[in-house]
Amino acid sequence: MRIFKFGGASVKDANGVRNVAKVLKTTGYDNTLVVISAMGKTTNSMELVIKSYFETKTALPNAIHEVVKYHDSILKDLFTNDRHQVFTDVKALFEDLNLFFKTNKSPDYNFVYDQVIGYGELISTTIVSHYFNEIGIKNQWNDVREFIKTDNYYRHSNVNWEATQKNIATHLKPSVLNITQGFLGSDANNFTTTLGREGSDYTAAIFAYCLNASSVTIWKDVPGVLNADPRYFENAQLLNQISYREAIELAFYGASVIHPKTLQPLQRKEIPLYVRSFLNPEASGTCVSKGKAIEPEIPCFIVKKNQTLISLSSLDFSYIMEDNISDIFNLLHLYKMKVDVIQNSAISFSVCIENLYDNLEKLLQHLKAKFKVTCHRHVNLYTIRHYNDKVVEALEKDKTVLLKQLTQGTVQIVTN
Repeated sequence: MRIFKFGGASVKDANGVRNVAKVLKTTGYDNTLVVISAMGKTTNSMELVIKSYFETKTALPNAIHEVVKYHDSILKDLFTNDRHQVFTDVKALFEDLNLFFKTNKSPDYNFVYDQVIGYGELISTTIVSHYFNEIGIKNQWNDVREFIKTDNYYRHSNVNWEATQKNIATHLKPSVLNITQGFLGSDANNFTTTLGREGSDYTAAIFAYCLNASSVTIWKDVPGVLNADPRYFENAQLLNQISYREAIELAFYGASVIHPKTLQPLQRKEIPLYVRSFLNPEASGTCVSKGKAIEPEIPCFIVKKNQTLISLSSLDFSYIMEDNISDIFNLLHLYKMKVDVIQNSAISFSVCIENLYDNLEKLLQHLKAKFKVTCHRHVNLYTIRHYNDKVVEALEKDKTVLLKQLTQGTVQIVTN
């Protein structure tokens, strides 16, 4: 089987859905499973719904209505018959969403987030599946939560591979075009879980691993994997080929084209990953596979914005030893901080982190009990793979460098 993944940009409107159908007709869709994300910026809209639920319940109906209105416009563009079954199915999903808010008793934000956020994927795949059937692309809609089982670490759940493999082998029918949701799973109690933002790529890799797929293709609005994000860097170039190892390095440092968890299961079974453009489906894009590290051999730039740089030193100028470092990492783990850069000397320790769970103030209070703490908020972290002096100098121009760390193949620079 082949696994295709289409992100939100590919189905952001009715013409996007029609284009996905065109891509499938161009490439063929025999023995194919298609993973689809929420439409457009729906995930952001659903986060506003969740925010309203917790902070301003009077705003909740309007927040939900905006999501309904957006999808309703797509439905009416795709389906001329307003009595089509798709309208009933989408309405039922929104009714389920409203019922959850009326009956939920849990105050846990992360639990509520996972129960609510996935309606974007459930609605998008329902619309796409019905449209494909309408135009003669016969397919089977699947609820991914019946296949991918996880623990209950809500918002960043870990896959139960044994249970997932069994479910996919037992219940998926590979002889038809299958459509399912990205990003989602379910725990042992069948509550919805999520695999982390942008986790739809990971969903594709999970299915590929369990099905021993021939390939995974991620369809994007860019030509493939670029050496830089064109939103922040000029003259970004297409990488024709990168190895699993290089792609994992790029993903680890924050390259946005490929989700960090996606590559490991593919590498284990040497399943090639293609990143191609849904705007130009006949172009070859980028191949991530076993082989040459990178082609062409050029510097690769990654930027992560809105980071936090914390610098620590001992209150009595004593050394930062193993026990201090152990305490620091225990606190970073306790407050669920994602660590992106570490730098230490005899009497200081610096770490650049992502405050994903809004626990920064608690962490700082804890650290100040034992260390002198300097905190720089809203900094930018730049990573350059395969750097040279010229590109580093160009990047640092007109910026204040707060931290710089070089290894053989990578330089990381934190600026304000």
